[in-house]
Amino acid sequence: MHEEATLLWGLLFSSAGIGFAVYGRRQRKPVPLLCGLALMAYPWFVSSVPALIALGVLLVAIPYFLRL
Repeated sequence: MHEEATLLWGLLFSSAGIGFAVYGRRQRKPVPLLCGLALMAYPWFVSSVPALIALGVLLVAIPYFLRL
Protein backbone atom coordinates (compact mmCIF):
# COMPACT_ATOMS: atom_id res chain seq x y z
CA MET A 1 0.00 0.00 0.00
CA HIS A 2 2.89 2.34 0.72
CA GLU A 3 4.22 2.16 -2.85
CA GLU A 4 0.80 2.91 -4.35
CA ALA A 5 0.30 5.93 -2.11
CA THR A 6 3.76 7.26 -2.97
CA LEU A 7 3.07 6.80 -6.67
CA LEU A 8 -0.33 8.52 -6.57
CA TRP A 9 0.80 11.48 -4.43
CA GLY A 10 3.86 11.87 -6.65
CA LEU A 11 1.65 11.89 -9.74
CA LEU A 12 -0.68 14.48 -8.20
CA PHE A 13 2.10 16.87 -7.18
CA SER A 14 4.03 16.36 -10.43
CA SER A 15 0.89 17.24 -12.40
CA ALA A 16 0.49 20.42 -10.36
CA GLY A 17 4.18 21.10 -11.00
CA ILE A 18 3.66 20.96 -14.75
CA GLY A 19 0.91 23.55 -14.43
CA PHE A 20 3.04 25.83 -12.26
CA ALA A 21 6.04 25.48 -14.59
CA VAL A 22 4.01 26.31 -17.71
CA TYR A 23 2.36 29.27 -15.99
CA GLY A 24 5.68 30.58 -14.63
CA ARG A 25 7.37 30.26 -18.01
CA ARG A 26 4.60 31.98 -19.96
CA GLN A 27 4.15 34.79 -17.44
CA ARG A 28 7.91 35.13 -16.87
CA LYS A 29 7.48 34.65 -13.10
CA PRO A 30 10.38 32.84 -11.43
CA VAL A 31 8.64 31.68 -8.23
CA PRO A 32 5.92 29.54 -9.90
CA LEU A 33 8.46 28.26 -12.42
CA LEU A 34 10.92 27.13 -9.75
CA CYS A 35 8.19 25.66 -7.55
CA GLY A 36 6.83 23.80 -10.57
CA LEU A 37 10.23 22.34 -11.38
CA ALA A 38 10.69 21.36 -7.74
CA LEU A 39 7.23 19.75 -7.66
CA MET A 40 8.12 17.66 -10.70
CA ALA A 41 11.48 16.54 -9.30
CA TYR A 42 11.12 15.99 -5.56
CA PRO A 43 8.91 12.84 -5.65
CA TRP A 44 11.93 10.99 -7.07
CA PHE A 45 13.89 11.68 -3.89
CA VAL A 46 11.28 11.44 -1.09
CA SER A 47 9.97 7.97 -0.19
CA SER A 48 7.98 8.75 2.97
CA VAL A 49 4.31 9.46 2.27
CA PRO A 50 3.85 12.05 5.08
CA ALA A 51 7.02 13.87 3.98
CA LEU A 52 5.88 13.72 0.35
CA ILE A 53 2.52 15.29 1.23
CA ALA A 54 3.99 17.93 3.54
CA LEU A 55 6.64 19.04 1.06
CA GLY A 56 4.13 19.02 -1.80
CA VAL A 57 1.65 21.20 0.08
CA LEU A 58 4.46 23.58 1.02
CA LEU A 59 5.67 23.88 -2.58
CA VAL A 60 2.13 24.45 -3.86
CA ALA A 61 1.53 27.18 -1.25
CA ILE A 62 4.77 29.12 -1.83
CA PRO A 63 3.64 30.86 -5.08
CA TYR A 64 0.41 31.93 -3.39
CA PHE A 65 2.17 33.64 -0.49
CA LEU A 66 5.33 34.81 -2.32
CA ARG A 67 4.17 36.80 -5.32
CA LEU A 68 7.18 38.06 -7.28
